[in-house]
Amino acid sequence: MPLLGGARPPIAALLALLLAVAGTTALVLGDRDRALVDEAVLTSQQHVAEDGALSLRASLDESVTDIQRAAAQFSGDRAGAPDALMDQLGRVYGKWRGTAVVDPGSGTLLAARGENIPLATVLGDKAGQPGTKSVKDSKDPQDPKAGDAGAGGTAPLGPQLVRLPSGETRMLVVAALRGERPRLLVASGTLNVPGISSGEDRSLLVVDSAGTVLASDGPSVARKAWAKSARKKAAAESTKTPEPGGHPGASGRLMGTGRGDTRMAVGYAAAGRAPGETSPAGGLGLSVVTSVEVTEDPSAVRTQAFGLVAAGVLLVLALIVGWVLLTTVQRPLLQLYLESRRLARGELDRPVRRFRGREPARVGAALESLRRQLLGGRPTRTGRARGGFGTRGSVIVCAVVLLAWAAPLLLLVNRAGGGVTVPQQLVEDQRRRTDTASDRVRKALNEGWADVASVAQVIGADDREASEAADRAVLDKTLREHGRYRAVYVVDGAGKVLAHAGAAPHHPAGKAAREDSVVQLNTSGKEPQIAAYAAVPGGKGRAVVGEYDPQFLVSMVTRPGLGQVWLIDKAHRIVAADRAHGFRAFTKLPSGHLDDLAVTAAKHPGKTSGTAVLHRGEGSSDIAAAAPFTGGGAVKDLGWQVVSSQPTSWLELPEYRAQRRTMLAGLLGVTAAVACLGWLHIIVIRPLRRLADQAEALAGGDRRTVLFPQHHDETGAVVRNLELIRQQLARPSGRT
Repeated sequence: MPLLGGARPPIAALLALLLAVAGTTALVLGDRDRALVDEAVLTSQQHVAEDGALSLRASLDESVTDIQRAAAQFSGDRAGAPDALMDQLGRVYGKWRGTAVVDPGSGTLLAARGENIPLATVLGDKAGQPGTKSVKDSKDPQDPKAGDAGAGGTAPLGPQLVRLPSGETRMLVVAALRGERPRLLVASGTLNVPGISSGEDRSLLVVDSAGTVLASDGPSVARKAWAKSARKKAAAESTKTPEPGGHPGASGRLMGTGRGDTRMAVGYAAAGRAPGETSPAGGLGLSVVTSVEVTEDPSAVRTQAFGLVAAGVLLVLALIVGWVLLTTVQRPLLQLYLESRRLARGELDRPVRRFRGREPARVGAALESLRRQLLGGRPTRTGRARGGFGTRGSVIVCAVVLLAWAAPLLLLVNRAGGGVTVPQQLVEDQRRRTDTASDRVRKALNEGWADVASVAQVIGADDREASEAADRAVLDKTLREHGRYRAVYVVDGAGKVLAHAGAAPHHPAGKAAREDSVVQLNTSGKEPQIAAYAAVPGGKGRAVVGEYDPQFLVSMVTRPGLGQVWLIDKAHRIVAADRAHGFRAFTKLPSGHLDDLAVTAAKHPGKTSGTAVLHRGEGSSDIAAAAPFTGGGAVKDLGWQVVSSQPTSWLELPEYRAQRRTMLAGLLGVTAAVACLGWLHIIVIRPLRRLADQAEALAGGDRRTVLFPQHHDETGAVVRNLELIRQQLARPSGRT
């Protein structure tokens, strides 16, 4: 008889799995100590660093794109005097500390605005300046003091980092101006720490691929040993290829040293780029390191004794279940096989033994009737054995016993509830990250307006009676270069659309263009309509309008580890939400305490950071934060906010870890019981019940039905023996 068939494998597998579940329960339900900083706090610092790295990269990428776009728009036929170009850049973009137009062949400075730019870095030694000494500002391109700075030279296009003698770091962006003669547009900007509110307890560092600190904020930690280690680790991992779907760059966290019962929780993240992603700043090798001092909690979640007791109870139940299945299923099947084989061989001298259990008793009674018929008796109906407990009932009882152990672990025991101890640092991190998200959305909308304003400058440079085809070409190019817009178009003073690219415009018909700003066009409907308006200089009421794609807003508020995130308007209607949870446009926030929090945050528009609370409800709790737009710009009149809610059950806190591991033990127990007992029912119990019907039919005189075994196991062997007995009874000499 095969060892892998019949009742043996599922019963053996059940006992082995229950033993493994018991061991797992004893191991995973150990005491969860808080002697070290909670894993949730460390994970939060990693997310803070990732937010900072993403914000830093986006800001630098936008700066590079702005200069490249400006160089492309004011090249060729639109190329004017260098001073006019400087003035137009100053009107649209106020972020640059210095801008200049340079002749790369001679090294001549043609025009400049703002602070001195280290042109030696751009043009090399041919700029005629030692080190990083800058050419003096001059609005007169013929000024001999600002004129010939050398001859020849080739400037690398794109972004590069420059360290000034003062110790400050500048990012230089170089773009080519194409025209009758080659010229270079150079812009110098400050490398600032990303838009994370630091405060007195948080330190932020921006480091390069060598671990050198380029910018910092908060308490000085650069010389600490653990800070040096974090910088080296961040720099070493900045060149690693990021994993698909995660942060576009390497990231991690570590524990720094501290004093007494305090430790430094450190997170780092590279401002890199994912494979196939275009990001000029992603190749600069920058990383963000954040650290915060936290206090240890010596308490612990005690579950070790409970785990040992639960494992011991499961072992006892496993022995009971194994004994029940052995005595009610496996042993009767083997005995039925032996009895049927004896009758098939013609050994009819002794009666068939009596069996306990409904199905074995029915088959045993049928075999006894068949033995008498083989001795010359007449066929008789044996009737169904009503006494005893069926094999299916035995399996059900075993399942109930095992589920009685597993179900409380899965559903009731070790529930964390709403009274979990949540470190205050997590509340502060939620506030900071929400504030960062709000600042990111605000900057993205303002940058979008600046893009539209630069297009308005180009269109305004043309004759007012220029063809719509020329304007449409500019609009089409803008739409291709920017994924943030769904449509870009030009309207006149009466609100008539003169030219457009992309989707259908939503500007209200018959209404004049809005002032230079970002406005909300609707407060109801299937999707929000947000547009940036920029007046065309000298255009007599004409304006360029860029409508934002709703998915662009969704991408702005989607951040891992921040929970559910919503972008709401002045009336607290949802304008966008993170991808994981989706949203219906202009619906209200899902909870009253979120509305209250948004109201509180809106009362302090001058604050530089949002508001966060730990909200405890019935059996649950969450960390909620709200951060209104601050800092002005084109979005100053929107009154929007970013609101986030992070259920504490999603955090890596010891109480929730104990709850999840308890649920894991219960789930493993349920899986083992259902899988093995279901296997036993399908492979053994159902064929055994069918065997009982076939044996009774054969004993009742059915000689025509040929009996075929379903499986090559104990039940199948009994069926084969019954077929041999049927053949003996069907022979003429065996008929009665």
